[in-house]
Amino acid sequence: MSSLQRLNKDFEEMQKNPPPLCTAGPTDDDIYQWEAIIIGPPETPYQGGHFKLKITFPKDYPFKPPNVIFNTQIFHPNISKNGSTCLDILKHEWKVLYGISQVLLAVTGLLDDPNPDSCLNSEAGNLYKNNREAFNKKASEMTKKYAVIN
Repeated sequence: MSSLQRLNKDFEEMQKNPPPLCTAGPTDDDIYQWEAIIIGPPETPYQGGHFKLKITFPKDYPFKPPNVIFNTQIFHPNISKNGSTCLDILKHEWKVLYGISQVLLAVTGLLDDPNPDSCLNSEAGNLYKNNREAFNKKASEMTKKYAVIN
């Protein structure tokens, strides 16, 4: 299956059966550039937020993983201030059978269950480990400021 065929299949899957709390699709006329929106999971400091992500697929997708960047500011141990993520499945754990649904489920899972031992944002990681109440407060405040649609 070619890269283009796989992306079309992923797009059809997103139309028919999107993962919970997620939407995604190509931007403009470029099937290799997508925008996704993830709704912050309930009972997390991200609840109620609409987080925009930019997803760039390489020309040799699905043999190489997409690049996923948060366009919406977020306070999270595993998401850098420039929006990059540290997810194993987007690096060394990538498998050809993964599609955009699995990627979005993994990102949503990261919002629900951060990994403070693999930080891209040390301030968020330290707060998460040492003062969960302060972490939740700051993450919730940033969600309200940058991700809540009025």
